[in-house]
Amino acid sequence: MDIAQISQTLRQDAVTVVFLNVLLQQLGLPVPAVPTLLLAGSLAASPGHLGKVLAAAIVASVIADWLWYWSGKLFGYRVLAGLCKLSINPSSCVSQTEARFIRWGMSSLVVAKFIPGFSTVAPPIAGALRMNQPGFLLASGAGAGLWAGLALGAGWLLQDTVLAAIATLDRHAGRAAIVVLALLGIWLGWKLWQKYRFKKFCAVPHITPDELLAAMESEQAPLLLDLRGTTMVAETGPLPGAVVAEHDFLETAVGDWPKDRPIVTLCACPEDAGAVQAARHLLNDGYLSVRPLQGGYEAWLAAMARQSNQ
Repeated sequence: MDIAQISQTLRQDAVTVVFLNVLLQQLGLPVPAVPTLLLAGSLAASPGHLGKVLAAAIVASVIADWLWYWSGKLFGYRVLAGLCKLSINPSSCVSQTEARFIRWGMSSLVVAKFIPGFSTVAPPIAGALRMNQPGFLLASGAGAGLWAGLALGAGWLLQDTVLAAIATLDRHAGRAAIVVLALLGIWLGWKLWQKYRFKKFCAVPHITPDELLAAMESEQAPLLLDLRGTTMVAETGPLPGAVVAEHDFLETAVGDWPKDRPIVTLCACPEDAGAVQAARHLLNDGYLSVRPLQGGYEAWLAAMARQSNQ
């Protein structure tokens, strides 16, 4: 469908188009909604029609958020771990987002739509943390109204500019498509480069679960920092002998631990991303022996099961 057809469809039934576009985007599909909102705003025939389109966008966004909320409430940390695995950049770990969400509280849902990535993970985190549902829906609706309202309002106020830009794109659709594909290629290349750089960043000595179990029974047992996140710790319980830690407050978790004594970091992230980041941070702070646990929480559980069967 070309730009002229999209414009015609929006003129005929903008409410349905905007509803479906926003719903699919907020469910996590790669279908940008802001361009559609801008165009719908510029094509709105009256303030009343603009209000209907805004209502459709808010309802669609709240429905998607509500579904994510219940997925988090029913499946807990497994949903968050799945979202973390889907991320093209392993360093963007959900447990770090979760910790900031807990600190910011309900207000974080109002601004979530404006923060890439956070918009998708915030609702399931709210569900996993058993956030009050009426309050969640109110904050989600307020955030959706602010986000969609700004895009629709910009399209309404800049009607001539938006329509002129659409006409220009329509006349040069082939070139515009090439530019869009080139930009997508640059973005994807940048993300893959970040992934490559992170793999090099991860090249720090790890400790295996069996080595950690043996070390925990020695006279100089290492300090074990549990970075799994509040939701997962609450569901599965704390690890024996571990200190629950947040990435933003590692110094507090370490306390007065001697810098020449060993530290082990543990997370439940793909490629041990959170544990590696924490280990790098502490090494840069002068701690002499900090190693991430190889395989993270799942590997730790497997090692504990083997030990109990012996």
